[in-house]
Amino acid sequence: FINNPEEEVRKKLELPLDVRDWRFEWALKDLNQSGVSRERVKKINYRVFDNRYIYYTGNSRGFIGWPVTRIMKHFVLGNNIGLIFKIGNQEEKSVPCHVTKHIIDFRSWSRPGMQGGDYLAPLYLYSKDGSSKTPNLNTEIVSQIENIVGKTTPEDIFEYIYGVLHNPKYREKYKEFLKIDFPRIPYPKNRDIFNKYVKYGKQLKELHLLESEKIYKYITTYPIDGTDTIEKIEYKEGKVYINNEQYFGNVPEISWNFYIGGYQPAQKWLKDRKGRELNSEDIQHYQKIIVVLKETDRIMKEIQNIE
Repeated sequence: FINNPEEEVRKKLELPLDVRDWRFEWALKDLNQSGVSRERVKKINYRVFDNRYIYYTGNSRGFIGWPVTRIMKHFVLGNNIGLIFKIGNQEEKSVPCHVTKHIIDFRSWSRPGMQGGDYLAPLYLYSKDGSSKTPNLNTEIVSQIENIVGKTTPEDIFEYIYGVLHNPKYREKYKEFLKIDFPRIPYPKNRDIFNKYVKYGKQLKELHLLESEKIYKYITTYPIDGTDTIEKIEYKEGKVYINNEQYFGNVPEISWNFYIGGYQPAQKWLKDRKGRELNSEDIQHYQKIIVVLKETDRIMKEIQNIE
């Protein structure tokens, strides 16, 4: 980007024309002033179960048009976790939130065409130098929760929220409200109910971050040798074909059709790689996604039995 003519860079990187918040000259200036460093290469939650890499200076109207530094810096300065959500859940088939450990794309969770972009709420806020962190929780609300359930932790509260938002009964009860506003979380009735939601919320969090041990227990197969190139995607009788010969076998229909945000991850992940040759890591990653989606459906059915 720095060492080649603009025309060549635009062609190679398939860059669009300049827009309000991004211009080639601004991007080049940002790189030259910031100084190039490998430390600025960061993971980004680009789409559901699709982490990629980005060069992150944190400067607005620079190499990235609008990096929302006041939020994203808390994922750059140290280890963190955050809730992805939006105002107005226009995709009723989906749970109204997701989770990440990285900075996110404007459409990491909601599909194009849905009103507004995605919001990201970090669990912790880091000091300027990253040496310390404080919970990003309203202390009065934490006190009210602890009056009901006893001493707890920021992680427990995070997992409680994540569990509640995955309860199908919650989605049905507040369906109309969720269409127009941010998700609101009810206070727990008692310690027992709180603990149950925390347990399920933790399981879901670990699954969605691809950190659960369960993701390595594949339920699918990839039995046919070939080019491993995604040419034509088709789901037929429990098989997800990526070309005329090769397929992932034993894919449950619930996994294939499952929604997270505005996407069906089992379909979206493949569509975004059409024309690409899958390597062994890609093949394993896709099989992990199928496990996660099936397990998410199972856990959600158990959550709705919490009284």
